[in-house]
Amino acid sequence: MFRGTTNLSMDVKGRLAVPAKHREALLAKVVLTAHPHGCLLLYPQPAWEPIEAKMMALSSFDKQSSGLQRLLVGYAEDIELDSAGRLLVSPTLREFAKLEKEVMLVGQGSHFEMWNMEAWRKQLDSVMGGGGIEMPAELEGFSL
Repeated sequence: MFRGTTNLSMDVKGRLAVPAKHREALLAKVVLTAHPHGCLLLYPQPAWEPIEAKMMALSSFDKQSSGLQRLLVGYAEDIELDSAGRLLVSPTLREFAKLEKEVMLVGQGSHFEMWNMEAWRKQLDSVMGGGGIEMPAELEGFSL
C-alpha cells in the first residue's frame, strides 16, 4: 500500500531516488506511464498488468477508448530500480509531465503519481480553494 507524499529531487540524467520505505515493494520491475491529468503513474508490474489487459480489451474503433490506450499503454515503460534504489525517467515521460528538478511523489494505494511541483501545487489549490471536491454519487453519505 503506497501512502503519503514525498518531495524528490531529479538529477540531470532524469533519475529519482525511491524512498527507502517503498523500495522493497518496487524492487521488481515497475511500469511508468502517462496520465490524462498531466502526471505520471508508477505501478509495480503485477498491479499494472490487469489494468493494461482491461485497456487493451476496449474497442480500438472507439475514439475515447483508443485515445486512452494510446496514452496509458502507448507511454508505458518497464523500468527497474538501479542498485542505489533510483529509477530513470525517460526524456519522453519527463517532457509529457513537465518534470524538472523538484518532483512530488504521491501515494495512491496501489500506485504512485509523479507530479511536476508547480502542477502539483495547482492541483492542490483547485481542490482546496475552489470550494472543495464535488463528491461522486457513489460516495454520498461518506464521512471521515
